[in-house]
Amino acid sequence: MIIIIMGVSGCGKTTIGKQLSKETNIPFFDGDDFHPESNIKKMAQKIPLNDADRFPWLNLLAHKLEEWSKMRGAILACSALKETYRTWLTSKCKDVIWVYLSGHVELIEARIKARKGHFMSVDLLESQFKDLEIPKYGIQADVTKPPNDIINHIISKL
Repeated sequence: MIIIIMGVSGCGKTTIGKQLSKETNIPFFDGDDFHPESNIKKMAQKIPLNDADRFPWLNLLAHKLEEWSKMRGAILACSALKETYRTWLTSKCKDVIWVYLSGHVELIEARIKARKGHFMSVDLLESQFKDLEIPKYGIQADVTKPPNDIINHIISKL
């Protein structure tokens, strides 16, 4: 089983992904860990990534998803903001369950400001919401709810 948890930075993809991994015994991977250093430096300098920055990263993740689908499966936290990105990610592995974590910009902004040691700046949040194309498929979860409620909702839909 391949599950991709998507949404803007700060919506809780990693938190939900790790907890869902514990509940389902499916390995968790954070898409941020696969960014090339150049992308991380760019975001740390408050410069939004463009498609040319993202496609090598998405290509790597597509290959990883294919590899993981042949093993124990995976839960991947990945922004996957645009439909073209989601299509690219599933180019090698079609059986993907999408989970979209939705939340209001004010809540997400507060979360980003509160976290420490992450390269993603709150200054880039506006560009993420601008790029976001909300999927009309998959599982949708409201991030105003507690993590346990979100996990229970996701598991009930699986």
